Amino acid sequence: MTTTQQYLQKCQAILQTVAEQEAAIAQAAHWFADTILAGRMVHVFGSGHSRIMVEEMWPRYGSFAGFNPIVELSLTFHNLVVGANGQRQAMFLENVPGLAARILRNFDLSGQDSALIISSSGTNVVPVEMAELFQQAGIKTVGLITTVHSARSSSKRADGKKLGDFCDLVLDTGAPVGDAMIQIPGMEMPVAPGSTVGGAVLVNCLKAETARRLTEAGHPPHALAAAAVLGAQRATEVFEAAYDEHAHRLARLYARVGQPSYVSAMNG
Repeated sequence: MTTTQQYLQKCQAILQTVAEQEAAIAQAAHWFADTILAGRMVHVFGSGHSRIMVEEMWPRYGSFAGFNPIVELSLTFHNLVVGANGQRQAMFLENVPGLAARILRNFDLSGQDSALIISSSGTNVVPVEMAELFQQAGIKTVGLITTVHSARSSSKRADGKKLGDFCDLVLDTGAPVGDAMIQIPGMEMPVAPGSTVGGAVLVNCLKAETARRLTEAGHPPHALAAAAVLGAQRATEVFEAAYDEHAHRLARLYARVGQPSYVSAMNG
């Protein structure tokens, strides 16, 4: 079996793991659809390379307004690798206690919101605290982790708690411990991770299931689509309308920020 065949075989196993979670995917999509129908937003957060899944959810072709992508550049800007804005700083910052609260201080949260937190290990401080704060606000929270990798990894929190401890529902990418799936003879470390494959499939299953529920409720979403699909004029109209809808939904998340009642609630 070639190296490519090995990787594709392992990806097939990941797809099977995702398929076995259909009921959980449906439950999460139900929460997300309820949030969007209420005029609120599904908060989507990931640090490190989990940012990939955040941007897979929205905005891109085949996605629609209703999701709030929370991406901090200080936690996700990896392409310089070293020097200013380097990887060392990002890996340090994603384990700084209190940063999640400072991020969420920018938003007017509601119990009608829901959330999706992505972290393959489920052990870094910021995503774990993010889920903890969402739960404290009465927000249905879904975690997307790699189950076996999280189980074998140590939490960076003093109390040892992980992302799954603060989620109402957990989805599994199906990747192995350490994420990389291919062992090359003569090479010490495995290569070619799998969590991005499983994560992207799960995110798009969630997106599709949410869209179906919105449509059945009489509110079909306007999904971003290429000119090759809709024609240039209609595609432009859809993009503009979707971006406007996102702006209007986001405006509601800023409505009470800084008001005494809101600050008091955020400070417990």
